[in-house]
Amino acid sequence: MSAAKRLVVCGGNGFLGSRICKNAVKRGWDVTSISRSGAPKWDAVTSSATPPQWSHQVAWERGDILRPATYAPLLKGADYVVHTMGILLEADYKGVLRGQESPLAGLRKAFASTPRPGNPLERGVNDSDADIRPPETREQLTYENMNRDSAIMLAKEADQENVSAFLYVSAAGGAPVLPARYITTKREAESTIASRFPRMRGVFIRPPFLFDSSRPLTMPMAAMTGLGAAFNGVTGGIFGNLMGAAGVKPLQVDVVAEAIVQALSDETVKGPIEVPEIEQLANKAWRSTMA
Repeated sequence: MSAAKRLVVCGGNGFLGSRICKNAVKRGWDVTSISRSGAPKWDAVTSSATPPQWSHQVAWERGDILRPATYAPLLKGADYVVHTMGILLEADYKGVLRGQESPLAGLRKAFASTPRPGNPLERGVNDSDADIRPPETREQLTYENMNRDSAIMLAKEADQENVSAFLYVSAAGGAPVLPARYITTKREAESTIASRFPRMRGVFIRPPFLFDSSRPLTMPMAAMTGLGAAFNGVTGGIFGNLMGAAGVKPLQVDVVAEAIVQALSDETVKGPIEVPEIEQLANKAWRSTMA
């Protein structure tokens, strides 16, 4: 009998990440989650505050995705590594918490046309560096820091540990209310990981808007997104670039989690995975449980 696969999920205590962990546990995998807070606050990601039974089979570790030294030891022996962390909006989060900056200021920064530093490989960031963020954005969570650079550095660490597959949770597209940098940083992460770490099988899941009844607010938003997808289909997709993810069919979060675990287990799956392929992978995962 072959040894159980070992999976490390960065962001495993989140809305999608926790469900990736759940589905991997169902397959008998050895699962580790890495996040700043460790175990999830369960009523924030499910409909109950009580930890589900499967969660006791996950190692809920603490680490800072912006400080590789805090998580690198946890990657040893991993077969698969998943990056499922990112931000929709950016701000000086410490300033917001202290009341020194409003969320609106974060929006202004997001849309500003100021120069943006290159990724950590271009900047020559070393493993020993305490923080991968450049000095000019050290106090911020930016699209470059979170959506791009954290994934690139995680891939670098995973490659050094001879991880066989690296999966990055990207996005189907941007949205009219978001700066273009939201999606361009994700695409930059995809291309950099694929080109700089070709030994690893790179999988880039591009999910649409995710919903679940455990998060009631996501239900009406999914309905609106579904109408946008229908409109995009009726109009032949001519408004697709303008609508971004708002014109793509939303998916239930467990469907994407099932697809991710299936993609990792299937050595033929690599590169960008769009919504139709996500659904196919989830269906394949479901059929495997029925066999």
